[in-house]
Amino acid sequence: MRDAYHEELDSIGESLVEMARLVGSAIGRATTSMLDADLKLAESVIAADQKVDDLQHDLEARAIALLARQQPVATDLRIVVTSLRMSADLERSGDLAQHVAKLARLRFPDTAVPRDLHATILEMGQLAQRLMAKAAEVIITKDVDLALQLEQDDDEMDQLHRTLFQHLMDDRWKHGIETAVDVTLLGRYYERFADHAVSVAKRVVYLVTGEHADELQPPTQVEGV
Repeated sequence: MRDAYHEELDSIGESLVEMARLVGSAIGRATTSMLDADLKLAESVIAADQKVDDLQHDLEARAIALLARQQPVATDLRIVVTSLRMSADLERSGDLAQHVAKLARLRFPDTAVPRDLHATILEMGQLAQRLMAKAAEVIITKDVDLALQLEQDDDEMDQLHRTLFQHLMDDRWKHGIETAVDVTLLGRYYERFADHAVSVAKRVVYLVTGEHADELQPPTQVEGV
């Protein structure tokens, strides 16, 4: 019975990794569909989100059944509860990739992104994909140091997000209000996607150590002290 129990715990972890890989791929493909005005690719991203939803529902059902049957305590209880929270982060990440693809579909055959912002959006999409790949690695390895690095990596996304706003606020902006709204939404989608990847990593830190990631971050060095 105990072997079956731990196999089920391992299976929940494998489902989380699969979800992370699916949503990481989704944000990359959604970005391509946006920049290339590729309707077929956008539609495939939108349809594929159902698999992420199905994985989350299945994971939730298995986790709740484990809680009811086994009544886990200590580390095992942390694994089950934290897995439920991570699955919610990953499901929302899938939704954000789907939002990017839906915007690509809405603007087809045009693109919502002006040519002068293509490089920035491409970089945001690639970074989002890398962050989620690293989150998947953290789930597999339970590497606390790697998990803590994700928050620092997310600073790059915040900088790209600020770059978008600088373009939007520039007096030379000539692409109109509708495009400004589209770009604002896109920036938010990528920023939130990255936040969810960081959240997954932080939850792994808690799973492994029993402490919240913020409590393990080294204090900021004050200049002159």
